[in-house]
Amino acid sequence: MSTDSVTNDLYASLGLAQKDTKADKSSNELAQEDFLELMVAQLTHQDPFKPMENGDFLSQMAQFSSVSGLDKLNESFSALSASMTSNQAMQAGALVDREVLVDTNLGLLPQGGTLNGVVDLTSSAGAVTVTVKDATGALIKEIPFGTQPKGRLEFSWDGSTESGDYAPPGVYRISTEAVIDSENIMLPTLIAARVDSVNLGPGQQGLTLNLDGLGSVAFGDVAQIR
Repeated sequence: MSTDSVTNDLYASLGLAQKDTKADKSSNELAQEDFLELMVAQLTHQDPFKPMENGDFLSQMAQFSSVSGLDKLNESFSALSASMTSNQAMQAGALVDREVLVDTNLGLLPQGGTLNGVVDLTSSAGAVTVTVKDATGALIKEIPFGTQPKGRLEFSWDGSTESGDYAPPGVYRISTEAVIDSENIMLPTLIAARVDSVNLGPGQQGLTLNLDGLGSVAFGDVAQIR
């Protein structure tokens, strides 16, 4: 099976269409053999009183060789890009229904489930607190962890509120605060989310993941695949 067939199959499995960007070579392109024929004709019909200098001849040959080499280099890079795109498509197909950790301030509380996340502490910290707020900014829940050593701190929120009730399923704002060196510092929070689908965009857009309830994020923003 050819590389093109494998690439097309990968795109088809993701519901994507790959546009054929290969253009037919024009019959007017100047090949190296044609160039040599032109050079021979030029030498044959040159002015005998003003013959072509050897340096001019070599310069033209060098220029043609450089252009030809650049064309081949571009073709090689195009082939490499197609191969990388195929590998990226294979990775994308394997991510659907997987859970990933992304650096975001939003998290989804599913029906009957929990909202999970991770805080990476680069040093020991005191009064570590994960705060949950709704879309309006109203406080829903504070989850205190006290003093924590350097390392990864995992947390889970079951939807319980400060009043003892349970919040409805939906998207909530998550933040983490801690005291480090006597200063209150907001820490990056990684939120766990399930991958619904993937998009393999053209050009520099690259791979994006559509997360359950959270929208799309760039593949490069994923901190961990679970």
